Amino acid sequence: MCNYRYETIPGYFAHDDPAKLPLPAVPPRFGLNDESENRWTTFLAQIKDLNKAASPGTLYKFFLLSRHGQGYHNLAEAKYGTAAWDDYWSKLNGDGEIVWGPDPKLTPLGIEQARTIHEGWVTEAKFGLPAPLNRYSSPLTRAMLTALIIFNGTYEKYPSRILVKENIREVMGVHTCDKRNTHSYIADAFPSFEIDSCLTEEDELWDPNVRESDTAVAARAKTILDYVFENNHDTIFTSLTAHGGFINGFLNATGRPNFSLATGGVLPLVVKATTE
Repeated sequence: MCNYRYETIPGYFAHDDPAKLPLPAVPPRFGLNDESENRWTTFLAQIKDLNKAASPGTLYKFFLLSRHGQGYHNLAEAKYGTAAWDDYWSKLNGDGEIVWGPDPKLTPLGIEQARTIHEGWVTEAKFGLPAPLNRYSSPLTRAMLTALIIFNGTYEKYPSRILVKENIREVMGVHTCDKRNTHSYIADAFPSFEIDSCLTEEDELWDPNVRESDTAVAARAKTILDYVFENNHDTIFTSLTAHGGFINGFLNATGRPNFSLATGGVLPLVVKATTE
């Protein structure tokens, strides 16, 4: 396996320009600066040209990251405030009114947010956005439900399965909302998904006493980047449905600062990998 160093290539998306921030959770054209009728065909041709001109050991890929829609844990954090949530409430399963642990589902608002991402895919497909043949998701229910909604009825001619990867999950430990369900549950609840063979029956990674560090999340996100670049040489477009903490780990793994992505938000990135 190659040892890759990653960086992002700015200039293609509104997200790259601080002057254009803040953006809606799902901005027009997913933030692509090009407003032309053939914008995605043009953009992907530019990425292909980067690869053609690249020196040996260098690859470019386009990632479209989606954060899950609002989950019941997000609702609870908004109810109590982040400080009280982190200090006390996140360690419980609920408060008698809201149940958020373990592995909460989407709220009605969260479902609508996922549908908004879906509508963006439907719209942009008309302007050349192709089916992402590489589709990955966190094993947490809120992310899998979001991915299911995003691709439900979209690109039916290209029914590539969504692959559930353990390392795409949210920051692990302490917060009960971040403890995943069993392998059996995922297989039963999401039969159209493919489950990575490394995913164990029980969650063996969540620790009730230790919260994963930012450095550890970035290292975990790098394993996903490594996997995509190592196993998908012939495709340049990847969809990832994940979480705010993981997405910031992904950004940190590419040398990019954190980005405050709203629930139900999307973040497009062009990533350059260089073999060290």
